[in-house]
Amino acid sequence: MDDVSVLDEPLKKTVGPPTAKVMAEQLGLHTVGDLLHHYPRRYAERGELTRLGELPLDEHVTVVAEVEKAAILGTGRGKRLEVVITDGGGRLTLVFFGRGAFHPQKQLLPGRRGLFAGKVTVFNHKRQLQHPEFKLLDADSGAQAAEEWANKLIPIYPACARLASWQIDQALDVVLGTMEATRWEGVVDPVPHTLRESRGLTTLPEALTKVHRPRSKADITTARERLKWDEAFVLQVALARRRLADSQTPAVPRTPSPEGILADFDARLPFTLTEGQQQVSAEIFADLATEHPMHRLLQGEVGSGKTMVALRAMLAVVDSGGQTALLAPTEVLAQQHHRSITEMMGDLAEGGMLGGSTHGTKVVLLTGSMGAAARRKALLDLATGEAGIVIGTHALIEDKVQFHDLGLVVVDEQHRFGVEQRDALRGKGKQPPHLLVMTATPIPRTVAMTVFGDLETSVLDQLPAGRSPIASHVVPAADKPHFLARTWERVREETEAGHQAYVVCPRIGDEEPDAKKKSAETPSAEDLAEKRPPLAVVEILEQLTTGPLQGLRVEMLHGRMAPDAKDDVMRRFAAGEVDVLVATTVIEVGVNVPNATVMVIMDADRFGVSQLHQLRGRVGRGAAAGLCLLVSEIPEGSPARARLDAVAGTLDGFELSRIDLEQRREGDVLGQAQSGARSSLRMLAVIDDEEVIAAARESATAIVAEDPELTAYPELKSALQSLLDAEREEYLDKG
Repeated sequence: MDDVSVLDEPLKKTVGPPTAKVMAEQLGLHTVGDLLHHYPRRYAERGELTRLGELPLDEHVTVVAEVEKAAILGTGRGKRLEVVITDGGGRLTLVFFGRGAFHPQKQLLPGRRGLFAGKVTVFNHKRQLQHPEFKLLDADSGAQAAEEWANKLIPIYPACARLASWQIDQALDVVLGTMEATRWEGVVDPVPHTLRESRGLTTLPEALTKVHRPRSKADITTARERLKWDEAFVLQVALARRRLADSQTPAVPRTPSPEGILADFDARLPFTLTEGQQQVSAEIFADLATEHPMHRLLQGEVGSGKTMVALRAMLAVVDSGGQTALLAPTEVLAQQHHRSITEMMGDLAEGGMLGGSTHGTKVVLLTGSMGAAARRKALLDLATGEAGIVIGTHALIEDKVQFHDLGLVVVDEQHRFGVEQRDALRGKGKQPPHLLVMTATPIPRTVAMTVFGDLETSVLDQLPAGRSPIASHVVPAADKPHFLARTWERVREETEAGHQAYVVCPRIGDEEPDAKKKSAETPSAEDLAEKRPPLAVVEILEQLTTGPLQGLRVEMLHGRMAPDAKDDVMRRFAAGEVDVLVATTVIEVGVNVPNATVMVIMDADRFGVSQLHQLRGRVGRGAAAGLCLLVSEIPEGSPARARLDAVAGTLDGFELSRIDLEQRREGDVLGQAQSGARSSLRMLAVIDDEEVIAAARESATAIVAEDPELTAYPELKSALQSLLDAEREEYLDKG
């Protein structure tokens, strides 16, 4: 039996088409191997009840509890069964409506213990599960069933509304039974035997058996150590091979001229670079001078001066006769970069033009929505080499775009671009150009080793002189409406003092009919009770201009406006001709208006931690202190509210990125449908497992240096091919 016939076998052959369909759609599980690597998120002990007071809101949970009481309430069509379960201290209500509401009453008798699964919501200030799935631990089938659950660790799996934890457990019973019957034939072990022994790791079949069917807590520890190592090791081998391939690729060395455009630019700077900027620039210049392509990640706090460091690298390449391209994720950001870079360079950005510097070069903008004539001119300047610097969006990647001699690609906000886009732009050089990736989201060391493991890392952790502190507060709009009224008073006070403000909303509000239709699908009772559409730019603009901000110059900015209109609004806001800008997250990165002092984020709970930190970084960029107000209607105690409190509590981007990573990883662990690529890290916690990741990187680097093609390690090569399918390849590069 070969590897393909075992782990890669479709689940529908094993668990049946209906269950396989739910597993694929809801949990991203398609093969026997996927199911075997779908690990329990925790283990319950038969005698141990789940602490009900600590359950997170709006998340799918499985709990072990005891029935305290059950009663039928209401009359007529409003009749319902309410069952209260307890852990001896806290309580949770189970609610059953409709025709099937009374069947559970016969089973859920006081004193019975069971597993209960559902989504935690709040109604009348009480936590509840609506129509939960349940399985009684001392089921009616008598002594045999009681024995089955006695003295046993019960795996609690990442589940979903249509598939409870114990149903996944039953499917695993079938798969594990088949594996044991064939003695795990065809399951290859990716970790070389000598490495496994030196680390004291168990075999893969034993680890998979113990993680799903542990007889003791020691079994769980043994299994987890092995499975964590697998994930870290295979991933680090993939990254080590990429680093090796990159180091063997030829590139043109780029060194600045002592009397060229960079020297001229530096001589005009009205301020001194920070120590961090000088050190990172030295690292970049050393890389650019080598005969292999630079692959460097430049991470720095919002406002730490990354653009200045990147611009100096670009000028060094222009000095050597090459061209540079800055790839930005949005048109607004591309236009902002173009504006700020041409302002910083002055007449150095007017090469070949009347009044331009003799050392100058042309700085051109290229976006998808430019007029035909301007686009033709920009393309000609690139092809002839007259433009040393081009700033653009995805439009730079198109086939028509040809460079005379592309020497450096700078990618802003790496997580917005996939590997295909990055490589398509790099492919436009005669030889592979150098690569500088920038991100304003601080990345912990373990994440850098895991997600950006093919890049050398530079960190800018000093803020330039003149940056002001930012105070952040959560505004609980539902509990304390007067706090929201005070928010708009603060905005008015700042504008009257000559400053400006941003108001950010999650959506635009002029959605196409299709979008409206999609959002209008029949919602559940709990959705109707607790959910409403996100606040929109169009609606908030109208409310503010006819209400609390009447008389102020309030305008809007969003992604569906015409490019000229967007640019016009940003120019006028930057010039101080607009008091308040109501916008979507198009202003998240790169927008620099030092006079803006207030950031109000509506429905702040709908944004991620890193995104909130990025948005907040748009204020406090000048001499006046910044203020960020996070408006939310979510009650205290929910994970979303905890996120907001974390953002309000610290300006440390590294601490926030750690919190963000933990929360997003918990999202993976809970088995909720993920947008984008599915993480290949199911067991490894990149925050907590630094020792494992560092050791795996060392072992992987040594093996790849000795045997780049992994000829002596066929099992490892096979595991690598399975990790690096198209989806996971994209995950590696997007982070």
